[in-house]
Amino acid sequence: MDLGLNKSLGKEYFETISNLAQELGLSALGVTNAEPFVETRTEIERRKSEDLHGGMQFTFRNPERSTTPKMIMKDAKSLIVGALRTPAPRLEKVSNEALRIAAYARNDYYSLLREALTGISEVLKKDGWKTQVVADENSLVDRAAAIRAGIGWHGKNGNVLIPGQGSWFVLGSIVTNLELPLSEKVKQDCGVCKRCIDGCPTGAIIEPGVVDARKCIAWLVQAPGIIPHEYRESIEHRIYGCDDCQEVCPEGREHRNSDAEWDIKADYLASEILEAEDKELLDRFSSWYIAERNPRYLKRNALVSIGNSEETENELFRSLLKKYLLHSDPILRSHAAWASIRLGHQELVDIAKSDSDPLVIEEIMLAEAEGCL
Repeated sequence: MDLGLNKSLGKEYFETISNLAQELGLSALGVTNAEPFVETRTEIERRKSEDLHGGMQFTFRNPERSTTPKMIMKDAKSLIVGALRTPAPRLEKVSNEALRIAAYARNDYYSLLREALTGISEVLKKDGWKTQVVADENSLVDRAAAIRAGIGWHGKNGNVLIPGQGSWFVLGSIVTNLELPLSEKVKQDCGVCKRCIDGCPTGAIIEPGVVDARKCIAWLVQAPGIIPHEYRESIEHRIYGCDDCQEVCPEGREHRNSDAEWDIKADYLASEILEAEDKELLDRFSSWYIAERNPRYLKRNALVSIGNSEETENELFRSLLKKYLLHSDPILRSHAAWASIRLGHQELVDIAKSDSDPLVIEEIMLAEAEGCL
């Protein structure tokens, strides 16, 4: 039976899976159709053409695929979209060695989300329906799906905002050939509020709802290569992600204050990252996106943190910087040089000056041009 043609039965069936979703830990559930996200594809292609994606791949890699649910399942009729709450960060002052991690990355919340969606999916399968769980994948634009499924609205910070709860969620979908009644879209919006736009440390939100990834710290600390000089100071002690545009959002204030008892992973120390073996880092942070699966980028970020620490008398930092000035990787040597210059360690700067790699030479030349040497 096509439940979409029997509104009463379809509504009852959705209520059943909604109750199951709550039992499985989901905070919101909605339904939309499986038609293409035409406007979203147009916007993705526009941002690519203007290089606003900053080389990011993910759903930018193949806009047609990521905006066409029927490329996941040819006979798809519905997307059942779910949101799993993540703990909002405690806004406490941390030490100059503690690395900041985005709330969603403090645990493998996407794994928990997939488990919940799979639980719902199994029920649908037993009832004879086809399903495909999609979460944190480049095959579907999860935010557009959530908005069309009535989970929340498109916030000025580019995230999906759930009324009264903000954007402290991860999103995923079940693609199915079951036709269900569609959820109503949320009519709320951000109004005149622009705290996220004003609060972004790098000015990455260039217009309401549009983020320039080339300036966004969340992408800068994930992107391969060197971190542009103009953003290193703003990165402060972040090693993965950035929550600033969510922390200032008034829509999520109550949710953040209610998380005092949540047990979340402690922040890691810069020295721990720099002392760890590569395999250890990849194992420890296996759920993170790490460019090229190369832990050099976690170490690069830790070196930037040390450069921002103002810990000029920290002997551990001094020894770690010397270690990385002699490292085989020029990306790490260049960031170690930058940190050494920032902390005023002349004997370390002298080591950097003897380096013949263009990346390290550039660090020295820029510092001299700016009068830092």
